[in-house]
Amino acid sequence: MSVRSDLSETDRSEILAPIPRRHHILQTTESRRWLGTPPLSQYSPPASPLSAATTPPAPNRLTGRLSVNSLAGSDARRSSISQSHSGQVAHKDDEARRTREGWRSDGWVRVILWERTPCSVTTKLKDTGWELTIHLPVLQWYTYDLQYWGLDYPPLTAYISWLCGIVGSWIDPSWFALDKSRGIETPGSKVYMRSSVLALDTLIYVPALLMFTRTWQGTRSVRTQNIALIILLLQPALLLIDFGHFQYNSVMLGLTLFAMNLFATGHDLLGAICFVLSLGFKQMALYYAPAVGSYLLGKCLYLGPAEGSRLFIRLAMVTIATFVLMFLPFLPPFAPLWAIYDPIARIFPFNRGLFEDKVANFWCATNVVLKWRLWASQGVLVKLSTALTALGFLPSVAGLLHAGYKLQLEPGNTTPRKNMTPTPLLPLLPYALLTSSLSFFLFSFQVHEKAILLPLLPATLLLSSAAPEQSTFELGMLFSNVAVFSMWPLLKRDGLGVQYFASVLWNRLIGYNPFTSKPTTLLRWLSLAIYSACAALHLLELLVAPPARFPDLFPVLNVLVSTPVFVLTWLWSIKRGVEVGWALGGLGTRADKAAKPSSSAPGPNDALQVPVQDGRGIARSTGCVR
Repeated sequence: MSVRSDLSETDRSEILAPIPRRHHILQTTESRRWLGTPPLSQYSPPASPLSAATTPPAPNRLTGRLSVNSLAGSDARRSSISQSHSGQVAHKDDEARRTREGWRSDGWVRVILWERTPCSVTTKLKDTGWELTIHLPVLQWYTYDLQYWGLDYPPLTAYISWLCGIVGSWIDPSWFALDKSRGIETPGSKVYMRSSVLALDTLIYVPALLMFTRTWQGTRSVRTQNIALIILLLQPALLLIDFGHFQYNSVMLGLTLFAMNLFATGHDLLGAICFVLSLGFKQMALYYAPAVGSYLLGKCLYLGPAEGSRLFIRLAMVTIATFVLMFLPFLPPFAPLWAIYDPIARIFPFNRGLFEDKVANFWCATNVVLKWRLWASQGVLVKLSTALTALGFLPSVAGLLHAGYKLQLEPGNTTPRKNMTPTPLLPLLPYALLTSSLSFFLFSFQVHEKAILLPLLPATLLLSSAAPEQSTFELGMLFSNVAVFSMWPLLKRDGLGVQYFASVLWNRLIGYNPFTSKPTTLLRWLSLAIYSACAALHLLELLVAPPARFPDLFPVLNVLVSTPVFVLTWLWSIKRGVEVGWALGGLGTRADKAAKPSSSAPGPNDALQVPVQDGRGIARSTGCVR
C-alpha cells in the first residue's frame, strides 16, 4: 500500500527520499560508455565519471531503454573511433576488442536486469516503521513527520515493527536511528529485512498452509497434499512482493487462512479472532470481510434461532474484544478519546485519489476513455465506488445467507452443536472470498496493484485442489500468471526483472504449459491469446520507447490486457458460487427441503470436492484426487 499524502507541490519538493543504488554487477562497469546516465535526482551523484559532453543524451529516447537503434549507433561510433586510430599499437586494438566484447556481454546483462531502473523507496517503508516505534511514544506513531514516510497500517503491524526494531537494534542500532537512518541500505540491513519476512512466514504463513492441506484435503493422498503445498508455498506473486518489494503480506494472508481452517474444523470463535488479527495487521483484509461475515451469519441462521443467537452474541463479543485489545493504547484511560482518530485517518486515506499508479482494475482501465476525475468530484467517486463494490460482492453474500436460511437445522437436531461439525456452507467460502476480494480490487476506492494478492489466495487454494483438465485449473493458472504480469511496472521499478522472468518456472514446476497441446476449449484459446499479448508487450517495451506525449503507454497497455482477465475471473467465481450453492441445495425455498431426504453436512475434506451438475447431466467435482 502506498504512503503518499495529499501534499502541495511545494511540500512534495521538500520530501527527502533514499537515493537509489545500482545493482552491484552494473557498478563494476561504470566506466563504460553505455553507463553514462544522468543522475536519478538532483541530489544523487552522476552515474558515470564521464562528462555530459562525452555522452550526449538522445532527445527522443528514454535514457534507461535499450533499443536496436541505440546498439547500432553505438557500434557505428565505435567503428569510426577505431578507424581514426588505426595507427595505434596492436595491444590497444586488443584492448578495444575486449572492450567491445565486454560491452556486448554487459548489454545482455542490461537486457535481463532492465538496467537504469531505480529501486523503489517503498522498500524502506517498514524500516521507517521500525525507527518510529522503538523511539517514539505510541501516540506519535501515526502523526510523526508525515511528509516523509508515516505509519499507515493498523496497530498489529506497528507492534510487530516495534518487535523487529528491538531485535534489529541489538545487531546494529544505526539501522534504526531516528531520522538519521532514513534511506539506509547496507547489506546487513537488507539481510535483516528479508530475514524478518522469512521468520514471519515460518511462524504464520507456512503453518497455515500445512493446516490447510491437512484439513481441507485430508482425505487425499499425502502426495496430493504435498503437491498442493508446493503450489501454495511457491506462489510467485507473493514471493516477488514480500521478498523482493519487501512487505509482510503473508502474515495477513496466513491469519486469514488460519481463520478458514478453524471454520472448517468448527472453531468459529478462534477463527473470528484470527480474522480480526488479519484486519489488525493490514486493512486490506477488509476485502474478505463480506465473505467471512456472511459465512458466520449464515451459520447462525443454519443453527436455528436459539443456537444461532448464542453463536452470534459470542462472535460479536469476541470480535469487539479483539479490536479493543489491539487499539487499547489509543483508548481511555491510556489516551484521550480523540487519539483513536489518528490511526483511523492514516489507515483509511480517502484523500489519496481513486486509484494508485496504473492498477489493472475497472477505474484505471475505463479512465482511458472516461476521465473520471474530470467528470465527478472525489466525494461522488467515493460513493460510486462503494456502490459498485457492494454490488460486486452481493451475489456471494446473498448465496451464503440464503443457503444458511434454507438449510436450517430442525429444532431437534443437535449433532453439529455437539461435534462441532462444519456447516454445509463451507464449500461456498472459497468462492465467496474470491468474489468479495475481486470486487474490492476491481471497483473499490484507492487500490494498489499489490492488492491482487488478496484474490490470489482463494484462487490458488482452488487451483491446488483442481485437476489439470478442469476449467478451475486453467483459469486459476491464467489468473495467477496475469496477476504477476499486472505487477510488472512495480517490479521493474524495484529492479526485479530477473526474478520476474524466473517466476515463469513456477508453471513448469506444477506441470502447466498451454503451448504443448492443441487448444480444444475456448478458455485455452483465450489463455494463448493473453499470453501472446503479454509476451508481445514485453518485447515492444524493450525495443521501442514510448512517445513523449504518452510516457505511460506501456503501463496502460498492461492494464488493458490484465483487467479483462480479472473481470472474467470475478464473473466465473460468481457462476461457480451459484453452481456449488445449487449442488448443496442452497437454492429454492425452504419448502423444497421437506421433500428431500436430509443429509449430513460435508466435512472440511469434502469442501473443495462438492459435486456439481454440468449442462450434460454428468456430475463433476470442484476438486480431484490425484
